[in-house]
Amino acid sequence: MTIDGADGAARALLARMTLEEKLAQLVGFWEAQSTAAVAPMQDEMTPPPTFEEFTRHGLGHLTRVYGSTPVDPVTRARWLRDTQRALVTRTRLGIPAIVHEECLTGLAAWQAATFPTPLAWGASFDPELVEAMGAAIGQSMHALGVHQGLAPVLDVVRDARWGRVEECIAEDPYLVGTLGTCYVRGLQGAGVHATLKHFVGYSASRAGRNLAPVHAGPRELADVLLVPFEMAVLDGGARCVMHSYAEIDGLPVAADARLLTDLLRGRWGFDGTVVADYFGVAFLQTLHGIAADLGDAAAQALAAGVDVELPTGDAYTGPLLAKVRAGEVGEDLVDRAVLRVLRQKAELGLLGATFEAEPPGTIDLDPPGHRAIAAALAEESIVLLANDGVLPLAGVGGAGGVPRVAVIGPNADRAQALFGCYSFTNHVLDHYPDVPRGFAAPTVLEALRTELDGSEVTFSRGCAVDDDDRSGIAEAARTAREAAVAIVVVGDQAGLFGRGTVGEGCDRDDLELPGVQRELVEAVLATGTPVVLVLLTGRPYAVAWALERCAAVVQAFFPGEEGAGAIAGVLSGRVNPSGRLPVTLPRSVGAQPYSYLHPPLGGPTNVSNLATAPALPFGHGLSYTTFTHTDLLVEGAVEAGDSFVATVRVTNTGARAGVDVVQLYGHDVVASITRPTAQLLGFRRLALDPGESATVRFTVPTTRLAFSDRDLVRIVEPGEIELWVGPSCEARETEATLELNGEVHRVTVTDPRWTTTERVPA
Repeated sequence: MTIDGADGAARALLARMTLEEKLAQLVGFWEAQSTAAVAPMQDEMTPPPTFEEFTRHGLGHLTRVYGSTPVDPVTRARWLRDTQRALVTRTRLGIPAIVHEECLTGLAAWQAATFPTPLAWGASFDPELVEAMGAAIGQSMHALGVHQGLAPVLDVVRDARWGRVEECIAEDPYLVGTLGTCYVRGLQGAGVHATLKHFVGYSASRAGRNLAPVHAGPRELADVLLVPFEMAVLDGGARCVMHSYAEIDGLPVAADARLLTDLLRGRWGFDGTVVADYFGVAFLQTLHGIAADLGDAAAQALAAGVDVELPTGDAYTGPLLAKVRAGEVGEDLVDRAVLRVLRQKAELGLLGATFEAEPPGTIDLDPPGHRAIAAALAEESIVLLANDGVLPLAGVGGAGGVPRVAVIGPNADRAQALFGCYSFTNHVLDHYPDVPRGFAAPTVLEALRTELDGSEVTFSRGCAVDDDDRSGIAEAARTAREAAVAIVVVGDQAGLFGRGTVGEGCDRDDLELPGVQRELVEAVLATGTPVVLVLLTGRPYAVAWALERCAAVVQAFFPGEEGAGAIAGVLSGRVNPSGRLPVTLPRSVGAQPYSYLHPPLGGPTNVSNLATAPALPFGHGLSYTTFTHTDLLVEGAVEAGDSFVATVRVTNTGARAGVDVVQLYGHDVVASITRPTAQLLGFRRLALDPGESATVRFTVPTTRLAFSDRDLVRIVEPGEIELWVGPSCEARETEATLELNGEVHRVTVTDPRWTTTERVPA
């Protein structure tokens, strides 16, 4: 249905509705709310009444009907058809519900494919592949009758201690916006509405603590945290936005009309729906203390621009009804929200749907095509941090490779270690230990035994991920001593609210490897056997000591169901690593919060005794071949507000084919506001054969250099810009200078935001 058609159908329906029927469209129903906790404060919220009682006037959303407990997808699809048909036939207006699910690393449902976590997307620097993944996820959701996905997460990483870093894409807003927008395009192209979250500021919580206050200034908000959301709304056409739990300078986002209405709708022109993060409306009373009761919370959220209360109706039901009846909340605000929900339902084809057709008799949620995308993304996301030549293993010990390999560590033989917090495996199945995962996911140990079929592979766990039991470390050292190479696989276990070392509510007050894992690595190093350290984590850890002492270090950010094969392929040499760090690798926790996007005084200086220099910079990543970047040229003079063209020559100077991530950075030399010492302006993955060269052309809108001036107006200033290309944000391998001429340019939503790239034959 066209937008105009959807609006007409929605208005006609709205005119027929009673107040109770209107409010019913503004809430969800969570049948499984009383099951295992997967949302903050879930166990303290009052469960809704029976479905029949709750939905007698209709319903806006059905909450996580596949993603709350392990249910057979075919059986559940039939249940969902019958439930939707009941809403159509048993309510006066016959309006079906929107079905929403989590889908950050794939549809969060039993037996569904689980893709790499968003940090892995960032490490891939591959927008096209992320879009293909989004489309695959959307296809599975659409087949099950799901209409809305609660992804992508567009929070920009600000502090590695924060538990939800693994749900984020990167610490660079342009990289986040580019990949996140491509995910939106993929998902929505399959007929499922994407939900941008968490709008906004959530990742900037004080000390990296979940839900802690945010003290970001308006400039950081506009120039860093809002950028990905603007891209996904204006360039991706995202249909839904979820408010964040954050309070920014004392005002919770759920009650902030300047963000949810003035900016989102007034400036950006967003015309979709804004949904509450789970229990976020009630939190205005229970956590933030800015509402006297649930009715007051509902009034503030509705006025600010929150259209739908999720996961269920705590405040937008009886409490809001009483406020409207008492004349304390205008019914026009209710109508505004209901109209948006009805438009969305019309766009999705729900108005007039009868649900008479039988659901499919078989549903494959993990088909070969999805696994192929998962494998490709996992392979592209593996980052080789350090290598003294021990890798690839196929080249060690002669033509036959390594005769004996010791595989050690708590994450070597655990499939759960491959998945993030919002995977069904770690989000739900940890409450159901007797239920199988429902799809194949080899462990790193299993994958290595398959990959290194000419080597003897031994194993010792050594220790757990996060306890103080050292009893297995000595045995692990003995196992390492008897091998030619020791592969030590350490890292995280994703979980919720303290049930993991990373994930929602699993924040850290240090950035050492959890538990006694460092002691395990130190013991293996002490044997003298070359150590290949594999970091299977959801955040960057402070491992400068390992970079200096291990023969090689490999970073894998929760690479999903095909991740073990990707890791094994990189170690053997079957896969030439091409991942790059989407976040800085910290040297110490004392430097947090940290971003490579810092002004001069945010980096190393002689006015403080504390070093901020990272162990490895944003954009770093090694290969089994080598690349050079030369002849960076800028074409012509440019006015502030226009676009410029830069070209760079890239050559594969090594002995094997490989993929480089060509990274263009800039620095505004003199500006009216302090500017980052380096800023990513564009990037492109480039495959080259040995000895091959190619030229990459970047067409860069100067708005990539925009910032908020002293009056908080987004501008592009004339002046000198330093440009460079190199293997990370710090390495200036080839440089050029650009002069922006003319007058100050005030940025509008019609200005381009994306850098385009193309490969030009050398």
